[in-house]
Amino acid sequence: MNAPTHTPVTTSGRPGTFAADTIDEIFVAGQWTRGTGQLIESVDPATGEIFATLHAATADDVDLAVDAGHRAIRESGWANALPHERALILHRIGDEIDNEIGRISRLQTIDTGKTLAETAALARSAAGTFRYMAAALETMEDAITPSRGSYLTFATHEPIGVIAAITPWNSPIASDAQKIAPALAAGNAVIAKPPVWAPWVTLLLARICERAGLPAGVMSVLPGAGHTVGAALARHPRVGRLSFTGGTTTGRALAHVAAEKLMPVTLELGGKSPTIVFDDADIDQAIAGILFGVFSSSGQSCIAGSRVFVQRNKYDVFIERLVAATRTLRVGPGTEADTQVAPLINFSHRDSVAEMVEKAVADGAQVLCGGAIPDDPRLARGAYYLPTVLTGVENTSTICQEEVFGPVAVVLPFDDEADLVEQANDTVFGLACGIWTADYRRAWRVAKAVQAGTVWINTYKQFSISTPFSGLKDSGIGTEKGRDGIRSYMNQKSIYLDLSGRALPWAAPKSE
Repeated sequence: MNAPTHTPVTTSGRPGTFAADTIDEIFVAGQWTRGTGQLIESVDPATGEIFATLHAATADDVDLAVDAGHRAIRESGWANALPHERALILHRIGDEIDNEIGRISRLQTIDTGKTLAETAALARSAAGTFRYMAAALETMEDAITPSRGSYLTFATHEPIGVIAAITPWNSPIASDAQKIAPALAAGNAVIAKPPVWAPWVTLLLARICERAGLPAGVMSVLPGAGHTVGAALARHPRVGRLSFTGGTTTGRALAHVAAEKLMPVTLELGGKSPTIVFDDADIDQAIAGILFGVFSSSGQSCIAGSRVFVQRNKYDVFIERLVAATRTLRVGPGTEADTQVAPLINFSHRDSVAEMVEKAVADGAQVLCGGAIPDDPRLARGAYYLPTVLTGVENTSTICQEEVFGPVAVVLPFDDEADLVEQANDTVFGLACGIWTADYRRAWRVAKAVQAGTVWINTYKQFSISTPFSGLKDSGIGTEKGRDGIRSYMNQKSIYLDLSGRALPWAAPKSE
């Protein structure tokens, strides 16, 4: 499938565009400098036009950033600062993000195609994350553990050193904050590698951290390809922990590198989440939740509830209403206030989504709505794909087992609770699940039985920074968010303090 022809014209200075907000340098060891790596050309997915360029970082920049990070946390006192001192900087970063929400939102929208409402929400989430981690840091306690002898025992925590944070393109700044804020709170230096497809907001976050008073060298931002910058970060002997959000294939490769180094990792990977509609569910509530869970973010979400299971005795009625509601969704540029489904991140990704739908149809799937690039002339230059509802396939089909990462839902019937649980768990993924029912006992049983890190009951895609987030099976390892999120970026140490004043009996001198 051929993408529209791109117009190689930057949009700087043109009305309604935001190229003036972009930064054309990378942030290495506390210095803004021109990258020496490949040229990154960012294309507005709503128009197909190049709006900014940037030279990427290289493996040499990784070496500089890691060395500087180790020096900075020692020489600036960041690693040994009192909790309230680090918390003050984190609070300032949160406030600075709040002051820049409009700018951040506009920049994310032109970079990723997301709606302004969503990008503003992501920015507010990031501000809240920094403030939450500041509060958690100030109230975090080490422990005096029960003694088993004449000694006092402590369990304490210390910074790891340099942390690598590899972030995804589908939720800029919010994903950045979920890794950077707890790592900084723990007293570490952080090297963030934003994606080639969407580097600009992470660079802007570095400017914000500078203004908030973060010591120079404690944070670096190195945009670049995963096989160069990401690989160099993962393999660097002085990087002490890696946090990655992205695809399962890349995550598995990083896990191998981490195993060789005996380095701890957090991997938040893909999903193929079930959303379940029982026959007693509030249909209006369920349809609204499913539309949001599948089609918001244009389906570019690891937690998208893309496998919709409906109890068989309500299947036909539900399908009819779901399709009718899907057809009312407004497709358009993210800059328009009434847009619900914006363009996908770029044309190659749009075409990969279209190809997966075409293969599903070839395998027998029926397209009930969507399933095509829109023919609206005003959308012709953008990377749009219509919200799509498929049916007529088994849960074992490729479209039900592989992550599409686009606005595509597959609806399947189920007969009873046991049948439902078996189908829901018949996947390599285990990230999220949605349940729609009026029976809270059944909701609890199914929530416990489904293999997923997060379960929503009569709602979907709601988040709190105070609530841990994790995946099972091929959806990842480790946990982000919550009070313990800071601890994951620290090493635990046990200290024994003798209270007896006596020599150990085994080696005590013998009296004459």
